[in-house]
Amino acid sequence: MDSIAGGRESRRAAEAAECANEQGRFWQFHDTLFDNQRGEGQGAFSDNNLRSFAATAGLDTARFNECFNGGRYAGVVNGDEGKAEGMGVTGTPTLFLNGARVPQDAILDFNALKQLIDTALAKP
Repeated sequence: MDSIAGGRESRRAAEAAECANEQGRFWQFHDTLFDNQRGEGQGAFSDNNLRSFAATAGLDTARFNECFNGGRYAGVVNGDEGKAEGMGVTGTPTLFLNGARVPQDAILDFNALKQLIDTALAKP
């Protein structure tokens, strides 16, 4: 995942979201990210844009910039990415049901996903 630009942007956005969470503004920042996404590797989540989004989400930008610029959560995000890779996650969306990875075709098919969930719920 390291070699694609979208991967780097996604990691930096995750780090920024952790910094926003320090101020209790995770969901406001999340919403700003989703409102401004343009696709993988398109530059929407450049570091400068992420700093701008912090202001839009109502964060104390000095505190945010100290956290973000210092890479306070880089290790956390890299660790999460490593865990995901270890579980076989190669992209989004990925879904697990009772610890088992749901096939990609079932994630995108409501009826197939519903049947998997219903079957899991019926098990004792």
